[in-house]
Amino acid sequence: MRKLRILSRGAKYHVTARINRGEFALETAVIKNLFLHTIKRAKKKYSFSLFNFVIMSNHIHLIIKPQGDENLSAIMQWILSVFAVTYNKRYNIHGHLWQDRFKSKVISSIEQLIATHRYINDNPIKAELCTDSRNFIWSGMWYISHNIYTFLEPPEDGILT
Repeated sequence: MRKLRILSRGAKYHVTARINRGEFALETAVIKNLFLHTIKRAKKKYSFSLFNFVIMSNHIHLIIKPQGDENLSAIMQWILSVFAVTYNKRYNIHGHLWQDRFKSKVISSIEQLIATHRYINDNPIKAELCTDSRNFIWSGMWYISHNIYTFLEPPEDGILT
């Protein structure tokens, strides 16, 4: 029996999803951009705030806050399934793209929010894809460092300092 997802109205969540079999399905720039495009499409369909993200080669991290009556599970199911269908059509493959259902953790304090931002920002550094997450184009830090807030929320005071 799978563990129940903890949902809390008005909460921010650290969401992760992994590619099936640990494959590097998100490795290319084209595919990473396709995932970003899917998030942007989701923002037109659902009301949510995105505070940070990183798209790695075999997994993603998001800090997301559903707005109003929106449901985290509905938002994430749409993003992950639309992306998977598009990916599978593009490569003419069948089957599951994502390893299992996404993981989510309620961010319940400012300290936890800061730690989650740091953890997400450190992902491409630990994978030796860059030395500064502001230089990794498939991360929220790249958008924040370039003051691009078309789909990402500006950082709250003191969060990224």
